[in-house]
Amino acid sequence: MEKRLAFGYGRTLVLGRAVWLAAASAVVGVFFAVFTSSPPLLPIVLLTSVLVVYGLLFIVTPLLTEHWITRSRLILRQGWYFRAVVRFTEIEAISSASEVERQRVPLGINRPFGQPMLFVTGGRTNLVACRLREPRRFWQAFGLSAREIVFDVDDRDRFLAAFDERQRLLPPVQPDRPHAELRD
Repeated sequence: MEKRLAFGYGRTLVLGRAVWLAAASAVVGVFFAVFTSSPPLLPIVLLTSVLVVYGLLFIVTPLLTEHWITRSRLILRQGWYFRAVVRFTEIEAISSASEVERQRVPLGINRPFGQPMLFVTGGRTNLVACRLREPRRFWQAFGLSAREIVFDVDDRDRFLAAFDERQRLLPPVQPDRPHAELRD
């Protein structure tokens, strides 16, 4: 059995960010070309640096990461800016999130106020809901806690089948033995 299985996620978020970056670059370029006779070098270099860093961090890195299922953990990633490791023992249930697909799903890392649900989405299709046994805080969502994580994968059926298979491989917890709550 493979040590980990990788599952890609939607690229709608990356496409939207790339369009935003192209538009911002065009506006900055037009501003310096039209409104200044001799453009100052320092602001151009600073703005270009900010746009390049934004493009690298929020457009390129999400293309390089995937969600993983290991033998005992679910690892959700989105670029360099989001990583959550959830042990199978912390998961109460994992299922298709078809009822969430009917509503407008936010893209990116989003934890709406008043809802104990964290969205880690790159697209709005093939959503999976992971319900946790206990609420958990996520620093990427400004420290707010969530009891459910909704994320997308390229192939939802394959993901759910792989999760069920990996979860069955775990030995059962023996509640009568000493330190049963510490078992991973």
